[in-house]
Amino acid sequence: MTKITAKNMLLELLEPTEIKVNGNNPWDIQIKNDEFFPRVFKEGVLGLGESYMDGWWECRRLDQLFEKLIQANLEEQVKTNKKFLLKSLLLKFINLQTKERSWHVGEKHYDLGNELFKNMLDSRMNYTCGYWEKVTTLEEAQRDKLELVCRKLQLQPGMKLLDIGCGFGALAKYAAENYDVNVVGVTISKEQAALARQRCQGLPVDIVLTDYRDITGKFDRIASLGMFEHVGKLNYRTYMEVVHDSLTDDGLFLLHTIGDNVTTASANEWTTKYIFPNGVLPSISGIGKGCEGLLIMEDWHNFGVDYDKTLLAWYDNFNQNWDKLKHLSDERFYRMWNYYLLSSAGSFRARYIQLWQIVFSKSGLKKGYHRPSL
Repeated sequence: MTKITAKNMLLELLEPTEIKVNGNNPWDIQIKNDEFFPRVFKEGVLGLGESYMDGWWECRRLDQLFEKLIQANLEEQVKTNKKFLLKSLLLKFINLQTKERSWHVGEKHYDLGNELFKNMLDSRMNYTCGYWEKVTTLEEAQRDKLELVCRKLQLQPGMKLLDIGCGFGALAKYAAENYDVNVVGVTISKEQAALARQRCQGLPVDIVLTDYRDITGKFDRIASLGMFEHVGKLNYRTYMEVVHDSLTDDGLFLLHTIGDNVTTASANEWTTKYIFPNGVLPSISGIGKGCEGLLIMEDWHNFGVDYDKTLLAWYDNFNQNWDKLKHLSDERFYRMWNYYLLSSAGSFRARYIQLWQIVFSKSGLKKGYHRPSL
C-alpha cells in the first residue's frame, strides 16, 4: 500500500465523522509526518499510539478525538483483520495471567515510582475512579468513593476486611480509621506495598505482597478496587472461588472494576504494550459465568461517566506537576502518559467502556440489599 493510497483511505474513513486532517477543531488531527498514514493502516491502534508518542501527529483535545473515533467505530475498520483474528483466537486458549505473568503489570506499571502517582492522584492516592455525584473536586470524589464502598459493605467495628489489590492503601487506611475494622491488603506491586505500609502505620492494617491465588484466612467483608482488570477471562472462576472460600457465610464482597460492553480476550495492543501488560476488561457475561453457583449478585452500579472526570483530573495534575517529574523520564513518556489518560477519558465519555461496582453475598441476604446513599 503506497503512502497516497493509505492517506486517501484514511481520509475516506474519516469523511462521515467530524474529524478532519489538519483542520481547525480541537479534536482534529494535525499531521507532522506523512508516514503516519501507512503506519496506521499497517499497525492499527498500536501504530496510532506509537506514532503519537514519536511526535508524528498532534491533537489539541485527544479526549474529544477518541470520543469521536469510538462513536464512528473506526477501530474495527483500521485493524489488520487476518493478523488480529489469529491473535484473538490464540488468546482464547493462552492464559496471559498466570501466577508468573501476574507480576508483570506490577513491575511495568505500578512500580514506575511513587513520585509519579503522588503528583497525579489525590492526597489519599486512589488510583481508581472517583464518585462525583455530589462533589466537584478530585479530593472530594475520591473520599466519597471510599465512603460509598464502606457503606455498601455495611462495615461494622471489629470486622475483618480483605482488600484484594489494595494499591497504595487508600481503602485500607480509610476503613481502619473511620470504621474501626481490621484490614488485610494484598498487592503484587513492591512500590505500592512499601508506601501502603508506611501510610497505614499504627493502624490494624497488614499489607501483604502476594498473588490473590495465595490468599488464606476468612473475612467478614472483601473489596477489590481496580484489580479485576488484571485477572483475565481464564481465571475469573479461580478468582471467584478464592473470594467464596475467603468470605464468611454472612459476608459481602464488593467488586469495583472497569467493564467492557462485549466479551473479548485481550485489550488493544497499545495499552497492553505500554500501560497494562496482559490486562483485559471483563464483560457482564464473563463476571456472571465466573461467579455462577458461588456468589449471589445483590447490586450492580454503573458510574462509568465519572471515570471521564477522574481521568481529566489526573491529566491536569500530571501536566501541572510535570516539571517535578521530567527528571524521571523523557518526552516520549510524557506523550505516552497523556495519550493514555486522554484516550481513556474519551473511551468512557463515548460509553465504550464502563465502571461497575457490584455487591455480592455468599448465599443471598434474607431481607434483601438496599444500596446506600451519601
